[in-house]
Amino acid sequence: AMGALGQWNIDMSRHARETLPPGQYWSSPYYEIWIAGLEKLIAERGLLNGAPEDLKTLRAGNVAAVLARGGPANRPPGRLAHFAPGIAVRTRNLQTPRHTRLPRYLIGCRGVVQRHHGAHVFPDSNAHGEGENPQHLYTVMFKTSEVFGTSARDEICADLFEPYLEAA
Repeated sequence: AMGALGQWNIDMSRHARETLPPGQYWSSPYYEIWIAGLEKLIAERGLLNGAPEDLKTLRAGNVAAVLARGGPANRPPGRLAHFAPGIAVRTRNLQTPRHTRLPRYLIGCRGVVQRHHGAHVFPDSNAHGEGENPQHLYTVMFKTSEVFGTSARDEICADLFEPYLEAA
């Protein structure tokens, strides 16, 4: 319901939770992390001292319809995709203090594109209020031996944005 205020987006909300102090994050139950993230957003936006008159509201009777509508993140692509199913890729070694949806354990790993999902809102820019910056999204399959250095023959898949990938 607080997201309906229009003061932040889903990526800013995730970023608020993920940037809580580590001790608080790791020692808190799931919903306490969500509340702490919400408190952080409310404080950052100056909403503790009262709401602006033009603030959006979500009335109780409209909650079910808003939730059913969801918030699709697919967007028209601004350019052609660089990769296609079957192409070998490697995840980039991104060293950034900023928000990213690239899991650390996949940095530098080789995989194969399994599926192209079209362009979607890029959380890395959207979390910082820098716009949606649509990027192509792919499902990439990795051998667990590549990711974890084990001899297992299992595979894992991750949905990864194009800026996280390079040709292998």
